[in-house]
Amino acid sequence: MVKRWKVRPEHSNWGDFGDDDQIGRLNHITPKRRRKAAEEVREGIAFCLSLPLDLPGGNLLVPERLPPRRTIAPRACGHHFVNFPMRYENERWTDFSCDDAVTLYTQYSTQWDALSHVGQAFDSDQDGKEELVYYNGYRGGVDILGPDDPKGPGALNLGIEKMAETCVQGRGVMADLFSRFGAHRKLVGYDDLMRILEEDDVVVEEGDMFCIHTGWADAVAAAKGSPDVELLHHAYSVLDGSDERLLKWIDDSGISVLIADNFAVEAFQETSKENLSRFPGLPIHRRCLVELGMHLGELWQLTPLNNWLRAHKRSRFLLTAPPLRLPGSFGSPMTPVATV
Repeated sequence: MVKRWKVRPEHSNWGDFGDDDQIGRLNHITPKRRRKAAEEVREGIAFCLSLPLDLPGGNLLVPERLPPRRTIAPRACGHHFVNFPMRYENERWTDFSCDDAVTLYTQYSTQWDALSHVGQAFDSDQDGKEELVYYNGYRGGVDILGPDDPKGPGALNLGIEKMAETCVQGRGVMADLFSRFGAHRKLVGYDDLMRILEEDDVVVEEGDMFCIHTGWADAVAAAKGSPDVELLHHAYSVLDGSDERLLKWIDDSGISVLIADNFAVEAFQETSKENLSRFPGLPIHRRCLVELGMHLGELWQLTPLNNWLRAHKRSRFLLTAPPLRLPGSFGSPMTPVATV
């Protein structure tokens, strides 16, 4: 097929895993690395890393994302499918059944970002005009379609199902920001993160699934569906995407994914250090999703696992976290499991 780009962004790895690759840094999770991850299971204790999918509650976090809405569809006979006597034609069975449906915003709660979630304007054709491109040169309007397209909306390429097909299982590694910074808002840069990794003897290797514990999701869970704006937007640690050394470490570390228990992993950028008129509002999202093909996990519940790891002087665990195999979706809820 015709190559989708003539030049790739400066920090990108487009083409390194093949011109048609759609899973990016998940290529680093090899069978050998899965076997090494399984060696982290010593106690057989499992942790659920998902918030209840109706949290945080309300829509103060993102106005356009609403809590799940469950419905019960009526049967043709007029009865609802709850405690419903099952029958086939004239047969009368002794079984009863319940069934329901859910309207679910895929990125409302604990979720993965698909590689189709974020794109950027970039002149990949070297024709003097910027195109809307996603990881590995896939195009907005060609591969990522809007609701007005006859084939849309959805991702013809880079949909979340590509991630699901890899099974997303490997070694998780935890960095505990909360123990240093507590509930205060803190922009965490390269120096902060390196100090934490050194002091806690956390070793990060290629293919690891890197987790950032800030305590935010635990506080959201404690709010029981009624969090306030201060908690949602002005408390707890976030990574500082404007720190170029931090972005370089994410690249050089070889981690396969980046996961946090906060809203967006990083802080939204309101100004540019270079005084640019146009700059990325979420630099880590751009570097990871667009340039490196690295999925981001957000709103995970990491506190119980983190507390156990600290108490046992460990930082590594087996992580299993496939998204829903939902073709064309830009993200997915899921229920990750850590085993120690």
